[in-house]
Formats: sequence, C-alpha cells, structure tokens
Amino acid sequence: MSRPANEKLTYPPPAAEDMGLVLRRNIEAMRAQRAREEAQAGIGERIAERITAFTGSLTFVYLHVALVSAWVAVNLGFVPGVERFDPTFVILATVASVEAIFLSTFVLISQNRNAAIGEKRAALDLQINLLAEYEITQLVKMTTALAEKAGVEVERPKIDEISREVAPEAVLEELAQDEREPP
Repeated sequence: MSRPANEKLTYPPPAAEDMGLVLRRNIEAMRAQRAREEAQAGIGERIAERITAFTGSLTFVYLHVALVSAWVAVNLGFVPGVERFDPTFVILATVASVEAIFLSTFVLISQNRNAAIGEKRAALDLQINLLAEYEITQLVKMTTALAEKAGVEVERPKIDEISREVAPEAVLEELAQDEREPP
C-alpha cells in the first residue's frame, strides 16, 4: 500500500526548550568533559591536532597542487626568466619525503590522543550499560513479583531468563574463549 507523497512519516524534533532536564544535564556534562580534555592537552598535542586538521583539508590539497605545479613548471623550463633549481626533482622528492614523515607523525599523535579519549568514553559507556542491565533486571523482578501478587499470569520461563543477573566477568571470559578458538 503506497502512501501519499505529502504524508509525513515521522514527527518533527522537539524544540530545544522541550528537552528533558536529564538530557540537558547530560549534554552539558559531555560539553564540560570535552572542555576538560582540551584543557588537559599539552602544547605538543594541540599543535599536532591543528596540523592534522589543516593537512586533512582541501586547502592543504590546493596549496600542494599549486606549489608542486609551480615547482615542476619552473624546473621543466616552462617559466621564462626563472632559472631551474631542481632539474632532477631530487630536492622536491626529499622535501616531500621529509614532509610525509612529519605529517604521519602528527597524524599518529592525534590518533593516539583520540584513541585514549575513545577508550575512556567506551569504559563509561560500558559502566552505564552494566548499571542499566542491573537496574532493568531488578525492575523485571519487582514487576514480576507485583504481577504475581496481583494474580496476573506470568510466562515463567521467559521471565526467569530475563531476570537473571548478568556477570560481566563470565561474558568477557566467554568472548575471550571465542577469540582463542580457531574458526
């Protein structure tokens, strides 16, 4: 069954003032954390981050296209009145190689910093997920007890399964076992 073209499939997002207080608090906590991470970055990390940001831009590409084109044009003799200074392009190759070494180092510094931040966020995410799992399990147990007290029929096998508490250590051990076994 097809829908009319003018029919909306989703609701518009809520206005910013309609956001819940908890959501607004969480957003502010994330902003504050980012600000702390930026403040903790050393001068070398900040420089590496800025260099990485610039070298990952189209401006950097355009600048290199212009510089290399000019270099090649001069050294092939296409620019009258300008003497060739690198007719074998050895200097250009050396400059490009040294630049590549430094740029890759700056990129690695930025990636290492971002990976460390990502690991912290992943650990926080895991902690929140484990807490949510525990809280949901407790809610299932409490709801089941209330339902039974009220005389509501409960599908026992399903409820027993989802009301079992999860032991993160057991899950991690099982995952590690899967990694150790050859496919």
